[in-house]
Amino acid sequence: MTEAEKKIWYRVRDKQLGVKFRRQQPIGNYVVDFVCFEKKLVIEIDGGEHFERGRDKIRDKWFQEQGYKVLRFWNNDVLKNTDDVIQAIINEFSPFPLSPPPPEADRHRGRGKNVWR
Repeated sequence: MTEAEKKIWYRVRDKQLGVKFRRQQPIGNYVVDFVCFEKKLVIEIDGGEHFERGRDKIRDKWFQEQGYKVLRFWNNDVLKNTDDVIQAIINEFSPFPLSPPPPEADRHRGRGKNVWR
């Protein structure tokens, strides 16, 4: 996985968004970065090599014909705006806008020994 893919996986794994995502999952003749089968949502994290590639358009069309929604994010956006990317993912399958899970640093607070006496 790329660094951007690792960042997204860390935030969507273990049903942190309320639904199960799988990574590097084969679907048909393709392997997707992430998929939520329950919501029929495919997430692709792309580097510069994907800029205006015809193959991606064909691939996205095939997924749409199978009933999937495809979200594509640039590596750079994931690395610099992870919370915004997570919010965009949440907005795709939630009927109401939700708050994203806390950033990585906030999730580790409170773990360890209790310092209150």
